[in-house]
Amino acid sequence: MNFPTNLKYSKSHEWVLFSDAQTAKVGLTEFAQHSLGSIVFVNLPQEGDTTVAGESIGDVESVKAVSDIVCPVSGVVTAVNAELLDYPGNINEDAYGSWLVEVSEISAREELLDAAEYQALCQEEE
Repeated sequence: MNFPTNLKYSKSHEWVLFSDAQTAKVGLTEFAQHSLGSIVFVNLPQEGDTTVAGESIGDVESVKAVSDIVCPVSGVVTAVNAELLDYPGNINEDAYGSWLVEVSEISAREELLDAAEYQALCQEEE
């Protein structure tokens, strides 16, 4: 499995890519998409919605289950990857290239893990 070192990770298996201290893209990790199986539906928030670190901002449905997307940062949704609404399987094909939302005005964040810490968490959960 791939654990890019330029990303931060949540314990609920979302990745975070900060473009600056106040803006970040959020997506599902390779571990999450692998655990879920084939993703067939994505429910995302709207631009302008607020997010609260540790709370759900939508969900993904796979052939196995429906799982909440837990946002690891608090802020305002400034962009949504609308392509995933039509092609949710893109997450399975490229988890780290398929961001879900961009959040700006970040005011809080969950405890985030670096790549080595996240890899250790995934090994515990396997």
